[in-house]
Amino acid sequence: MSAPHDRFDHPPRPLAQRLGAILWPSFFAAGVATMVFFAFVDPLALRDMTFPEVEISRGMGYTIGFFMFWACTAASSLFTWILLRPASRFNKPLSGG
Repeated sequence: MSAPHDRFDHPPRPLAQRLGAILWPSFFAAGVATMVFFAFVDPLALRDMTFPEVEISRGMGYTIGFFMFWACTAASSLFTWILLRPASRFNKPLSGG
């Protein structure tokens, strides 16, 4: 009996490699997006326009902004990874004959 991954064109990748392929590029993209966005927008002015009753420091505004950009870019990387998975993972192998 063959191993389950023999019928695929390559064995499954380790979880750390899959997470790294999603989180690492999105980390860099979020860093660039954060720098560009906050070059033009002051976090305190943004807070005053959106949630004036919440006490957020400038540093916390940068932090929240970075993690929001990271979540968006990670979602983009995740969707790309889902679309690029080989079809052999989902299609049953053809019967010999």
